[in-house]
Amino acid sequence: MESNRNKLIELLSSSNDKYVSGQLLSEKLNISRSAIWKHMRELEKDGYTIEGVSRKGYRIIHFPDKVSENTLQWGLHTSWIGKSIIHRESTSTTQEIAHQAARDGAANGAVVIADEQTKGKGRMNRQWHSSKGTGIWMSLILRPDIPPNLAPQLTLLTATVLADVFASYVNVQPKIKWPNDLLIHDKKTAGILTEMQAEQDQIQYVVIGIGINVNQETDEIPDDIKHKATSLAIESGQNSNIKDLIQQILMTFERAYDTYMTNGFQTVKQKWEHYGYRIGERLLIKTLRDEWYAKFIGIGEDGALLIQGNNNRIEQIYSAEIEWFEEAGDV
Repeated sequence: MESNRNKLIELLSSSNDKYVSGQLLSEKLNISRSAIWKHMRELEKDGYTIEGVSRKGYRIIHFPDKVSENTLQWGLHTSWIGKSIIHRESTSTTQEIAHQAARDGAANGAVVIADEQTKGKGRMNRQWHSSKGTGIWMSLILRPDIPPNLAPQLTLLTATVLADVFASYVNVQPKIKWPNDLLIHDKKTAGILTEMQAEQDQIQYVVIGIGINVNQETDEIPDDIKHKATSLAIESGQNSNIKDLIQQILMTFERAYDTYMTNGFQTVKQKWEHYGYRIGERLLIKTLRDEWYAKFIGIGEDGALLIQGNNNRIEQIYSAEIEWFEEAGDV
């Protein structure tokens, strides 16, 4: 059904504003004229404006900006990611839907996206404000052939993808705060939440949640986080087309992921360190049992945080909360 609808959009779009007869569409898609008419009605529900003239045919005179399965897949030039899209106007979290879809056999590259999340969350179950129509709230389902201990590398890869898209298509200068935050001018703009279902030596699936503040204005950022959160619109001075931005993220992700699966983590590591937030500076590291200061020198070959303590010994950190010197105060 969706495949025919996308082919229908392609046929109408490639007609250069000329009418395409219902008979020709019927023959090209190998479906009845009645089925063509039903597809037209569904496209109109998605925001397409379609003109139908007797003895001439149909043509699209307006393409929608809204997000839906149809609008996202039209113009999405990928081989495997986004071939299956689940869209919800509102949901608790896209992660929940993605986990269920993965358990039900959703293919590698399936995407879950919502206009609004009512219980959006980040790492450590922190609340993520996900208001309607102002951001990107989506989850990617992956089935990578890598050992479970390398799954955290996918968080770092995703961060580099977002950084590339923000820099190229929004014209802002992002930084990546280890392991999963995108910052602009020291304020959080996007976050990544990676969750996994695996056996001891085999990943069943990975769900990567992505939350991006896109078009919020300053007065739409909750008062309690205004000092540490921002949006692409605030930082760039202009609104972004959310549908187009999603497509750019998915297309960039597919290229980066395919390169990673072929060549390994080294390219991701280099790009991550290019965007790395405050590499070379002192930070405060907090774990469940301890906290201490050390110098942040980069990330390891497996994606771990690399730090250098007072004894000059380099250590790897896999899970911790980190703060920078001025955030923690003088010691």
